[in-house]
Amino acid sequence: MSSPATEVSTYWPELPRVHVAPEQIAPDTWLVHQVQDALGAPLMVYLNSVVITGDEPVIIDTGTIANRGQWLDDVFGIVEPDDVRWVFLSHDDIDHTGNLAEVMTRCPNATLVGSWSIHERHSNGFQFPLDRCHWLNNGQSFDAGDRTLRAVRPPLWDSPTTRGLFDESTGVYWGVDAFASPMPGEPVSTVADLDPTFWEEGMAMFAYHALAPYLPLLDLAKFRALCDEIQALGATTIATAHSPLITEPMVDQAFALMRRLPEMSEPPCPDHAVLEAIVTGMAPAT
Repeated sequence: MSSPATEVSTYWPELPRVHVAPEQIAPDTWLVHQVQDALGAPLMVYLNSVVITGDEPVIIDTGTIANRGQWLDDVFGIVEPDDVRWVFLSHDDIDHTGNLAEVMTRCPNATLVGSWSIHERHSNGFQFPLDRCHWLNNGQSFDAGDRTLRAVRPPLWDSPTTRGLFDESTGVYWGVDAFASPMPGEPVSTVADLDPTFWEEGMAMFAYHALAPYLPLLDLAKFRALCDEIQALGATTIATAHSPLITEPMVDQAFALMRRLPEMSEPPCPDHAVLEAIVTGMAPAT
């Protein structure tokens, strides 16, 4: 019989096998990558976060537990912990909150920015120091010294805690989980590097099965008006948690694809037969 320690370790997340270095995507703005292999398919998915190194440096989301060591090295290779003034949580999914305690401990001068609902939903896993918190509702802004950062909820979300973030000084919009798309085989830098059909199908798969199963229920006019409103911000770059970067030449295409999602046929979702095939494929030959 295996020991309890062995049984527990069976469920511990695996370290990522691929590392993509942080990349500068705008003045003072860095996209921090983690790459995750898709289960049972030759696909990869980004788990991104952002560091802004302005007058009052900002960390946007805090990565995953599995990638803790590399993520902390990447982030604090860009900004000194004592210099960080703001830590923004877009929502309370574990791939965005995985290193929250470590970040707030290492960054004693940082204020945690997020929604009231994050505190209510996540307080069973994290003790929030309320004197170091700033609650931000959709449409509200906060001043980070040399820039204003505005909370703008993306067109699609999977949590009521979700807040996107628009940097008015650079035109970078943190779109959280919206616009998510996997990558075939190896990481790519931008969505322009993806086959257009793959991008469309990948976005639909994410949207229907990992983010917004309510898509067929949406009022199309209201949804498209919301897309218009967000696009009117004038973002020149869309950085998201689970997509290659959407650069200025592709922003209009990204929104056009987003508007079409509710009318697309729901892609097939892997079921237990697929799981059994994966498990069988993992079994050693006899």
